[in-house]
Amino acid sequence: MARHSGGRGWYGKVVGAALGVMLLATGASVWTAQAGDADDAAPNATAPGKAAAEPVPATIAHASEKGRRGVNITIDDGPDPQWTPQMLDLLRQYDVKATFCMVGTQAQAHPDLVKKVVADGHRLCDHTVSHNTAMDKDTQAYQSKQILDAERMITKASGGVRPMYYRAPGGAFTPYSRKLAASRGMRPLGWNVDTKDFERPGTDAIVATVQRELPNGPTLLFHDAGGDRTQTVEALRRLLPWLKGQGYTFGFPVR
Repeated sequence: MARHSGGRGWYGKVVGAALGVMLLATGASVWTAQAGDADDAAPNATAPGKAAAEPVPATIAHASEKGRRGVNITIDDGPDPQWTPQMLDLLRQYDVKATFCMVGTQAQAHPDLVKKVVADGHRLCDHTVSHNTAMDKDTQAYQSKQILDAERMITKASGGVRPMYYRAPGGAFTPYSRKLAASRGMRPLGWNVDTKDFERPGTDAIVATVQRELPNGPTLLFHDAGGDRTQTVEALRRLLPWLKGQGYTFGFPVR
């Protein structure tokens, strides 16, 4: 799972305006190994003032609840007032459910969109407060604040619907962060196909990546924020009917 690189100034502006003192990523780091659970102490699972959620496995999920011919559409970094509604329209047109991995500050800024995502039957995923792709190098206290604050922001914006998954920015998981998220009922969520749509390689390239790499697994990574997502919208417009025509069904990641 490659980390996203470049083009993250948009997040600096959003987070700076929203939080001021929040630390931002200084650059992307290499993919973090996902082993070593036994070496980390168990986190404090319960956020102040909240009852403990039903725990889920702390391993990183990739499979689909729909089984071998299932596909998981996952959409990261929003919600965004320009691009999220367009993607919701497409998903509704093809009767597809997706998982939206939301940045806390974006959810806080656009609660109407969070509620629309929920109303359409999609699932929510915690994508941290500030999308720091190097958060695996920071302290456990910092990781905890990023995850739990985003969970609260998303839950409040949704009107009380909690995130069901946790996706570390750029795949910056740690054993601690996975355990913490799982203890809050949020299954750590990976991906199998990185469409690289964030780099805007062209609609044809995004479509070709999915068609070529789909045998790697069912969880596809797209974005609905962070810049011009025209190519992503057009790629989904082509891919959703193509996937249906290939006999795939759309579902959610396992929990």
